[in-house]
Amino acid sequence: MAWFRLIRFKNLLIVFLTQLLVWYCLIYDNNFSNTAGQISKFLLLSFSTVLIAAAGYIINDYFDIKIDIINRPGKVVLERTIPLKAAIIAHVILNGIGLALAGIVAYSAHHLEWVSLQVACIVLLWFYSTDFKRQFVTGNVVIALLTALTIITFVVYRPAFSYSSVNDGMAPISVMYIYALFAFALTWIREIVKDMEDFKGDAEGGCVTMPIKMGLKFSTVFTQILGGITLTGLIGISCYLLLAPYSLLGIYAIAFTCVPLALWCIFINKAHTSEHYHKASRWLKIIMLTGLGSLIPYHFTSKAAVSYFTSTSVQPVFLSFQTTIFNP
Repeated sequence: MAWFRLIRFKNLLIVFLTQLLVWYCLIYDNNFSNTAGQISKFLLLSFSTVLIAAAGYIINDYFDIKIDIINRPGKVVLERTIPLKAAIIAHVILNGIGLALAGIVAYSAHHLEWVSLQVACIVLLWFYSTDFKRQFVTGNVVIALLTALTIITFVVYRPAFSYSSVNDGMAPISVMYIYALFAFALTWIREIVKDMEDFKGDAEGGCVTMPIKMGLKFSTVFTQILGGITLTGLIGISCYLLLAPYSLLGIYAIAFTCVPLALWCIFINKAHTSEHYHKASRWLKIIMLTGLGSLIPYHFTSKAAVSYFTSTSVQPVFLSFQTTIFNP
């Protein structure tokens, strides 16, 4: 149980679910004969991501023992239950296996250079834990980028699968970029909120996060601005989808992402306590999950939209909306 807590097992399940939905809804080819090959490559690539993320959680806790004792004394397992040496060994082993799994997929596609993406993630996670997370803004942006990369991974590795966008009105690659932008934006906001929640322990640990340097009120306004920008992009694309065969997706996005995010932007300024920020952080995680769930109505409505989006009068207009920030 202590190891599960250390590697954030529930978060790893969310990472796997995210990649599963992205793969199945945007990449999986029902018409391709080698179904087993597609599934095995997905599992190898997703387990690679999960293992590297688990290693990142371990090394983060390794360097944050003193801070976590202040912020979350009841959840600290390193030194109390798990020896530091065992944690470091696990960190190395998990990263090694993660690289090997990604390497198998890359090698099978004759593009071993793809593994540089996993190497970059490992390096970023190390420097985040040792340095970036204590810097102003940098740590938040790095984690947001790493979250987006869980989706971008399939953009890089897509040639390894039987990939085709023939049966789609909205090109899957564009959709993946939209979801990645959404993941980046909401994760950035959530990381700032978590820093607000951990204000006391971070200050004791010598961190220079936004709440410490600029104050809680400034950080609150900043998250509201980021949330407003993200919400604006989402509302724009959702309203357009209501006029197209993707109306089900538009309704879903408005009901389960736009409205909750708008309410969150109001809620975040209601109080300035650690407990309040903890609730706000959890609320954002739920919005991210419901946004991710929009891949399901997208998957079931995409085939019906083929003729609509291939028309010469509609396609140019829609393409301009694909660059708008979307909230999963």
